[in-house]
Amino acid sequence: MAALTIAAGTGNWFSALALGVTLLKCLLIPTYHSTDFEVHRNWLAITHSLPISQWYYEATSEWTLDYPPFFAWFEYILSHVAKYFDQEMLNVHNLNYSSSRTLLFQRFSVIFTDTLFVYAVHECCKCIGGKKVGKELTEKPKFILSVLLLWNFGLLIVDHIHFQYNGFLFGLMLLSIARLFQKRHMEGAFLFAVLLHFKHIYLYVAPAYGVYLLRSYCFTANRPESAASSVFPTLSFQEGPLPCILGSKLLGFVQCFGQSAVCHRLLSVGKAGDASVFLILTTTGHYSLFPLLFTAPELPIKILLMLLFTIYSISSLKTLFRKEKPLFNWMETFYLLGLGPLEVCCEFVFPLTSWKLKYPFIPLLLTSVYCALGITYAWFKLYVSVLIDPPIGKTKKQ
Repeated sequence: MAALTIAAGTGNWFSALALGVTLLKCLLIPTYHSTDFEVHRNWLAITHSLPISQWYYEATSEWTLDYPPFFAWFEYILSHVAKYFDQEMLNVHNLNYSSSRTLLFQRFSVIFTDTLFVYAVHECCKCIGGKKVGKELTEKPKFILSVLLLWNFGLLIVDHIHFQYNGFLFGLMLLSIARLFQKRHMEGAFLFAVLLHFKHIYLYVAPAYGVYLLRSYCFTANRPESAASSVFPTLSFQEGPLPCILGSKLLGFVQCFGQSAVCHRLLSVGKAGDASVFLILTTTGHYSLFPLLFTAPELPIKILLMLLFTIYSISSLKTLFRKEKPLFNWMETFYLLGLGPLEVCCEFVFPLTSWKLKYPFIPLLLTSVYCALGITYAWFKLYVSVLIDPPIGKTKKQ
């Protein structure tokens, strides 16, 4: 906190937050990593040692290259840095190859490419209005949003323990969203198109982007506002694409949770109702990621990091909306508190029972069903809010 006070005085608090989370990522380098570590090592080898015509046909490993072309070129560029760390990692036939230098390179490649995510967060924070500005730095909406994005618990464990490059991809998505907020529609559309060529799973969001751009850019660019309104309803980006992003994630909430949670952080500092949805979604969604880290050494890490992030999220948003109604009703409070007994049951009680060998899937089943209920409830609550509550802009004018 003292460091943040000093940084606030010099206007460098955002840099302090970014540097702090980067140091935390470095501390997570020795932790467990999943088979995705070998997946990306194999893709480095494929793109480095084979001609382009063979990239999508090479099948020596079961982890064949199955991402769109831009990600293949991304791996190709990384491979030319990787050769200075350990040339052996770039051999297609070195299946399940691992070394200390390979570990360092792959971990640092995720940390380095997160630079785009940091920049995108900075751009998103520029779009946040200053109506609810507290006296203290920690009460300012821009500061709260920066922490919720930069110190995102989900990205920390999925990218920097489990191992993936979601931060880099979310950076592209957030930067696209920031450009739409800034009315730079062509740049936002271009960045989203680039994102689709990196990872096809973002295709879920394309229809929402299309409708928003038709309503906000294509029609208004050539026709009077009334003509556009007769075709598409008046929706801000918060009220249109972002709820649709959450809806699409219901198809596979554990794997795709991060996309909706990161986007809904943009809503969380705008209205108390959105903050409530965010807290339910992010707390439930983050807990749904726990089964990804199933090794004993990572158990205290994931519990501690989630507790810290959840406590900060709830306390900061309660402070931001302290003059409004409580963020949770009794049912929501009861549901969120239920995550504690569920964790105790799955991690500590169930392993001691005779069912452990016969029904090992029960903890995962309980976690999935419980979290699915919470995320589905958050989706319905958000849509009810969109349909009933006045738009953010109109609320401020009133």
